[in-house]
Amino acid sequence: MSQSALTGVERFFGPEEIIVSKTDLQGRITYANDVFLRIADYREEEVLGQPHNVIRHPDMPRCVFRLLWDTVAAGQEIFAYVVNRTKHGDHYWVLAHVTPTRMPDGSVIGFHSCRRVPSRSAVEAVSGLYRSLRDIENKAENRKDGMHESSRTLSAHLAGLGKRYDQFMFSLIQGR
Repeated sequence: MSQSALTGVERFFGPEEIIVSKTDLQGRITYANDVFLRIADYREEEVLGQPHNVIRHPDMPRCVFRLLWDTVAAGQEIFAYVVNRTKHGDHYWVLAHVTPTRMPDGSVIGFHSCRRVPSRSAVEAVSGLYRSLRDIENKAENRKDGMHESSRTLSAHLAGLGKRYDQFMFSLIQGR
């Protein structure tokens, strides 16, 4: 699936809207609501069965996605600020709440994400951190080393704040 070059244009959705998607265990999209399709510029048949990273924006640090997937794969929920890419190269920010989808016996069969409009102050606060993490990733000799170094930097940043990742996300939500 080809994508257009980045445009630098930010797209927005309403505070009453929720972007919803579901994936299987491998991260392939099994459901996308109308808001997802409209904001990301895709038709349903274009995204079903595709890896969720079809909307991954290159400005998003890989270490944050690693943390996100490691957390939900361990059966826990996570909140994260994420910049996504549309099919036509625009971008949009979300506050994502990602949870495992479970069977009645508790087994995880996929993942469910609800994304809301983030506050501008939170986007501004997290943008600088994400830019620093991306710079670290891009300067490394290879992707793996870059992700490990940016993960260490993120951990050190959180330790300096005296917060876990979830606490840091909630502090941005609350503006503190």
